[in-house]
Amino acid sequence: MSRSRRRNPFCGSTTAPSDKPFKAAENRAARRRARIVLRVTQDGDAAPGRREYGDPWRAPKDGKQRFGLDRPEMFRK
Repeated sequence: MSRSRRRNPFCGSTTAPSDKPFKAAENRAARRRARIVLRVTQDGDAAPGRREYGDPWRAPKDGKQRFGLDRPEMFRK
């Protein structure tokens, strides 16, 4: 049990259990948009940019918070 305690005083600020559904939906939208653009234009340069989809500020887990060393109960995993 050498890693049973947190090493860093950070945790996610969220009420969502996971980002997985959000990431899957955003990646699906990006792949669909890229397929449509490639089918219509036959030009790889016209494909959407890597960060056009998947805005991290819209994600259910949108940040981290730091807690102080004076709260040892927060260091339990």
